[in-house]
Amino acid sequence: MDQEKIGKFIKEIRKKNNLTQKDLADKYNITYQAVSKWENGKNMPDMTLIKQMSKDFNISLDDIFEGEYSKKNVIRKNIYIISFTLIIITLIIIGGIYLFKHNDSFEFKTLKANCSNFNISGSISYNDSKSSIYISNVSYCGGDDTEEYNNIKCTLYENNNDSSKVIDTCNYDKNTKITLEDFLKDVSFTVDNYQKVCKTYSKDSLYLEIEAINENEKITSYKIPLILESKCD
Repeated sequence: MDQEKIGKFIKEIRKKNNLTQKDLADKYNITYQAVSKWENGKNMPDMTLIKQMSKDFNISLDDIFEGEYSKKNVIRKNIYIISFTLIIITLIIIGGIYLFKHNDSFEFKTLKANCSNFNISGSISYNDSKSSIYISNVSYCGGDDTEEYNNIKCTLYENNNDSSKVIDTCNYDKNTKITLEDFLKDVSFTVDNYQKVCKTYSKDSLYLEIEAINENEKITSYKIPLILESKCD
């Protein structure tokens, strides 16, 4: 899935319905900055919002995740004689379209933080042949952490049989300092085709780890378990 393509599609939907970014934000009780991030491909709505947008604007979930409207070619024929070869070819095409659409029907499971200090929106989307992980809107709610850090690293892991595998990372390593709260505003993960099937994930196999280093080389670490709402079918 192309996050930038999905963002452009959300923008197209908004404009088609004569809505400003603020109108769309107010509709779903979020900030217009969040809408801007969606449309610029920097972030994605959480699964609850995507499902609501699909319902409100009468657009299929497949269309949203493909980032474009489906192209349905309905062929009506009113002729007297059709050759046997043309009938066979037509049946093959129809069957191929059906199988393609069936294969790209996505199911979704919600990811959330199993940690009182952090709020996280995420999901796993999957079908019979592939799955993708999306994590966005990570925020710290464990108190007033006003410390400014020189370096912050956020890593997404999968834990499997007492061993951890790095899936993706997000780093901050610049000349200017930054607070944890400001760093997390731009943190998101989009991992396409990480596993072929969703069944390989256990209910609590994913977690985030944040490591922040200040100017005195003091390290502050957080480990945030992620809970899959239910095991994939």
